[in-house]
Amino acid sequence: MADTTRSKQDIEAEIAAARARLADNVADLVNQMHPKAIVQRGIDDARGFAATEFENAKAQVIDDRGQLRTDRVLLIGGAVAGVVTFVLLVRGILKGVRRG
Repeated sequence: MADTTRSKQDIEAEIAAARARLADNVADLVNQMHPKAIVQRGIDDARGFAATEFENAKAQVIDDRGQLRTDRVLLIGGAVAGVVTFVLLVRGILKGVRRG
């Protein structure tokens, strides 16, 4: 059986090391939960998401050589024109219903 007796100095050193680790952990936790840190993480996440989505959208209209994919640009333009036309028609119909 191994000798498990420890000196007073060994015990005090272990307690001091544990106390220092605990203080570091508490300080890290306080820093993580600080409102400014939470806001900054949210901003960083939003920026990362926006950058990824921008690259995905860009890949839809630009090919590997850096040229515009005109077929997709025309398709997107047509879709936008269709949505605008639809909204204007609905607004016109609703205005006519309100008057009459």
